[in-house]
Amino acid sequence: MAATAKPGRRVLVAGGGAAGFFAAVACAEADPSCAVTLLEATAHPLAKVRISGGGRCNVTHDCADPREMARSYPRGSREMIGPLTRFGAPDTALWFRDRGVELKTEPDGRMFPVTDDSETVIGCLMGAAQRAGVALRTACGLRALDPMGGRFVATLASGERLEADRVLIATGGTRGSAGTEIARALGHAVEAAVPSLFTFHVADPRIAGLSGVAVDGVASVAGRKLSAAGPLLITHWGLSGPAILRLSAWGARELHGLGYRFGLTVNWAQGRPAETAKAELEAARLAHPKRLVSTQSPVGVPSRLWERLVTGAGIPASATWSGLSNESLRVLSLQATSCEFQVSGKSMNKEEFVTCGGVSLAEVDMSTMESRVAPGLYFAGEVLDIDGITGGYNLQAAWTTGWQAGRAMALS
Repeated sequence: MAATAKPGRRVLVAGGGAAGFFAAVACAEADPSCAVTLLEATAHPLAKVRISGGGRCNVTHDCADPREMARSYPRGSREMIGPLTRFGAPDTALWFRDRGVELKTEPDGRMFPVTDDSETVIGCLMGAAQRAGVALRTACGLRALDPMGGRFVATLASGERLEADRVLIATGGTRGSAGTEIARALGHAVEAAVPSLFTFHVADPRIAGLSGVAVDGVASVAGRKLSAAGPLLITHWGLSGPAILRLSAWGARELHGLGYRFGLTVNWAQGRPAETAKAELEAARLAHPKRLVSTQSPVGVPSRLWERLVTGAGIPASATWSGLSNESLRVLSLQATSCEFQVSGKSMNKEEFVTCGGVSLAEVDMSTMESRVAPGLYFAGEVLDIDGITGGYNLQAAWTTGWQAGRAMALS
């Protein structure tokens, strides 16, 4: 898409992802006289939007309370309250609805386009940018930025140099991102980028071959104050599911420091304390003395997994409830409520990749997203030290920070 030259302010947006597109559109719509150029280093803008939510695009989360919403950001929970008050999930839904994209809410609060297709969202953003007169340049990355008399001179990967009155960096949060390197060169403190939202590698006979088994439980990192409740999913490589992803998000730095090798304790019994589970097992022994222990779980564990836990407790497959000693009941209750595993690595959550780390929020005016170090420079999206748990929160942070930055660049 191309835009004709405009007499107003020249605005350069580096990063053609969710935050960059949203900022470019917000800026151009707020002041049509601005000449907005959007740079994307690759040939494929909005690539992460395309794969979000398994290709359906988890646009946001159904939460109207900014404070409640902000609690879902392990980094940035305090700082995001104000921005979410100005542009939160209801504003996002209205923005897309006004441009022809209706969202639907699923039982867990995640919001998707009714088409269940990320291309709907991509088409909306591309169309909005084109109508607003944003000039999109692909395969055109930003490599350096030099202040010059209240303006900036941007050096592109091709060697081309552009002048701009305002610059937004929205290049994402991966290690070695051009955006974070530019921010550092201009004097900003940058928190090291480490992975967030990942799954755990676990090789253990108790879960081997049980891929697809899901349990509502609790996972805790041994020796750390890190715990998360919710659905747990056994995979062919180990453990995943919302509880594991939340645990990885809140523990991103600690788990990175451990080299992703640590002890994990899992409660497979919907969070029951061991003593409660043991009492229920004792009740089963009294009620069904001749029934095989391995055939049915009294504490809500799926049957295939329950068989493995029974074996893990050292109980023969042929054992009946009447044959169990009190010690066997105790050990079995611990298998159900305090099952210990060793994590030996991590994997990404499908194709989605989120990091914690980025430009320090202390050096950014969170009402405008403008740098406190380099006036006229703005930040949005994952280049900032903000990241959310799974469920639409990371895209909402992109929309929120992009909208604020875009309007501020146009109107400040």
